[in-house]
Amino acid sequence: MFKHVLIPTDGSELSQAAVRAGIQLAKEQGAQVTGLYVMPDYRALIYGADALVTYNSSEFEKSANKDADTALQFIEKLAQEEGVPCKTDRSTSMSVFQAIIKQAQTSGCDLICMASHGRKGISGVLLGSETQRVLTHSNIPVLVHRPALA
Repeated sequence: MFKHVLIPTDGSELSQAAVRAGIQLAKEQGAQVTGLYVMPDYRALIYGADALVTYNSSEFEKSANKDADTALQFIEKLAQEEGVPCKTDRSTSMSVFQAIIKQAQTSGCDLICMASHGRKGISGVLLGSETQRVLTHSNIPVLVHRPALA
């Protein structure tokens, strides 16, 4: 039924569970996967109490790429273990949901499989809303993986 599954990840535990589910589905369908890590383009301005502080963009980029490497290597390793053809990509975007949809279209994916929520705290709120945005804006079917309740 599905031939190419896009699996966006942020590297969180919930996102890793969605990666496992997406790769298992791809294996059952005889599909390939594309793993995607979208690095938010923060263009680093933080407003302090009395001052405006600018991040070192080089350090931020290095940290973001390290996180992307870890998350994408997890997908590659799991796909290899399951015998599922896999490629990975990363992008930087101010709009994470648009980057996910664009990657799905560009790669010819016929399913997007992603976590219902990601990181904790404000990042979790952002990823949860990114999932919602993908759901409401994508013309490609979206499978939202929810963690099993304990």
